[in-house]
Parts: sequence; structure tokens; C-alpha cells
Amino acid sequence: MSRVIFALLPFADDVLTLALSVAGLPTDDLHEPGRAFFGLSDDAGPISFIGIEGMGMDRLLRSLVVLPSRKRRGFGGLLVAHAEAFARQDDIERLHLLTQTVPDFFRARGYHPAERATAPASITSTAQFASLCPASAAYLVKDIA
Repeated sequence: MSRVIFALLPFADDVLTLALSVAGLPTDDLHEPGRAFFGLSDDAGPISFIGIEGMGMDRLLRSLVVLPSRKRRGFGGLLVAHAEAFARQDDIERLHLLTQTVPDFFRARGYHPAERATAPASITSTAQFASLCPASAAYLVKDIA
């Protein structure tokens, strides 16, 4: 079965919105500017999605979701690696993220816990950081340069 990673086009994001909603992840700001979303699919259909948000050297990694029937097969890690490669090509130095459910998944991929107070303004000004993700969400950072 062949797999393909693709950039989501604005008209093709209904499945992304549904997948995020089912997973309990925020969707209110998906259509704002400054976001790039990627999907992974195969012959059986969609597998997972991830996004990168922001401008400058620090960006927010967001909205990683793997469809329930496709979990625990390495697809999430594959898509995180793709997002990191995309970020490196765009000269991004650090990726930041907030998660309530899978901090260990990201720690295993080199993300380290950080204090929210140390986040740069480009991250704290995002809707994810400012209002969509609760204060109880783990804040993690990875240098990718």
C-alpha cells in the first residue's frame, strides 16, 4: 500500500476539521492565515494530519491527529518528521507545541518541557497558546536548526 504526504488545500480540509473535532482538538482558528497543514493518506484513505503555524524563527507545531483506526503504527512520528523537515527548509530554528494527551510521544522525539513564561511573543500570541489550549497543557520545545 502506498502512502503519500500532501499539503492540504483550503477546499480539502473538511476531513481535517472532522478528525480534530473527534479528537477533541481545537478547530476555531484553522482558517486563519499563517498556517500550513499536511496530511498523510494511503489507498485506504486519510491517516493523519499535522500543522505548523506562525512566522519567523519560532513556530507552533499543532494539530497532530491520527485517525483512531490507524493509531500505533508509526504514522504520527512519520508526519512529525515531515513537519520538522518542512520547517528546516523554511529556516525555522525552533518548534513549540502544547499538548494535554501525548507529551511522552513528543519527548521521545526530542521535544523538551519548558516554562510557558519563556515562550517567545510569536508563540504566546497564537490562539492556541493564548486561549484555545488550557493552562494545564504541557508546553514543549525542540531546536531543529
